[in-house]
Amino acid sequence: MIRYHASWVVPIAAPPIRNGWVEVDAHRVTGLGGPRDRQAVAATRQLDLTGTVILPSLVNTHTHLELSGLRTLVPPAASLPMWVAQVFAQTAEVGLDEGEVVRAVDELHAAGVGLVGDITNTLMSVAPLVQSPVAAVVFKELLGFNEPEPRALVDRERAAMADGRHQGAGNIDETNVRLQLGAHAPYSVSPGLFRAIRHAVEDGPLCVHLAESPEELAFLRSGTGPWRTVLEGRGRWDPQWKPFAAGPVAYLEKLGWITSRSIVVHGVHLTDGELGRLAAAGATVVTCPRSNRWTGAGTPPVARFYASGVRVAVGTDSLASAPDLSIFAELAEMRRLAPAQPAAALLRSATSSGAEALGWSRRGAIAEGMEASLIAVRCAATVEDVEEYLVNGVTSEDVRWLDES
Repeated sequence: MIRYHASWVVPIAAPPIRNGWVEVDAHRVTGLGGPRDRQAVAATRQLDLTGTVILPSLVNTHTHLELSGLRTLVPPAASLPMWVAQVFAQTAEVGLDEGEVVRAVDELHAAGVGLVGDITNTLMSVAPLVQSPVAAVVFKELLGFNEPEPRALVDRERAAMADGRHQGAGNIDETNVRLQLGAHAPYSVSPGLFRAIRHAVEDGPLCVHLAESPEELAFLRSGTGPWRTVLEGRGRWDPQWKPFAAGPVAYLEKLGWITSRSIVVHGVHLTDGELGRLAAAGATVVTCPRSNRWTGAGTPPVARFYASGVRVAVGTDSLASAPDLSIFAELAEMRRLAPAQPAAALLRSATSSGAEALGWSRRGAIAEGMEASLIAVRCAATVEDVEEYLVNGVTSEDVRWLDES
């Protein structure tokens, strides 16, 4: 048993505690409190971390780790289709680099991330994650706008995941890494494939990119535009597909994809009404503001996300569209975009909201019985508003893991 003492404890599930302590036994939180709280059990060790803030490890709810080798190779674009074309070109030229995926996982951990939601087409990230201290939900993303046998495709992918032998990862017991099917987006997944994935994913999160770009909305309305051109160029267009004018949320509602388990990634172009429907369903919106700017998708309406009441989580997206995998840097950008939003809400998005969305109920907060996935962030003794401090530019150099103390 260890009792950590710090200048601040930020439990997320409760207000910050000045000069607080957290007690840990066998990787579980067994107690927490302040100077006046009775400490009934004598800890085996007492560790003084004065000058730091203890908080739960962060959750990066959306990444594409397999694209890590494209860092600095894909410049900003004026639109998402233009950015995707550059990614296709760079991937064809340089391929995917497994060594960079390993380094990206290390970077996540160094930045204080204890849980990640990763999107993969190749399963390249599975082995590095299994061998790391970072817990993960890895979504095997399916695409197929003219897939002739969607149920058969889903069955093949499920069998491959159940086999548990991906990229040398060995058997996966889901203690630290969980595999899940996911869908890419309405312009790349047919209605039949959406339904087949939904039928197969009986529990756990349902992850999809949605309302990321104006071009996506135009495609749904009319079946035309740059995404139609991409589909035709790759031999994926389905001439039987019918446009849908009621918007992206209504489109996925019709396909059974809007539930309390839904993870809607980006949502840059959702209306207030659509956000309200997601909130009513108990869905989660994952915002990746730095990436959205880089890819030309637009500026996410972070303040409107919170005003709608929808659960908001945070992701960095890939290193092809973000300079690093720092959730603290993402929080600083969210603070810039939503200056009136309470810092406590932003911190929930980076911790408990992401953990809840990914189905990891024992992560994301400091409370008795929760997993002791905890970090300490350096702070000056003079800090008065510790939550505001944490959303204004913490760097990876300021972060340490408590289990490494």
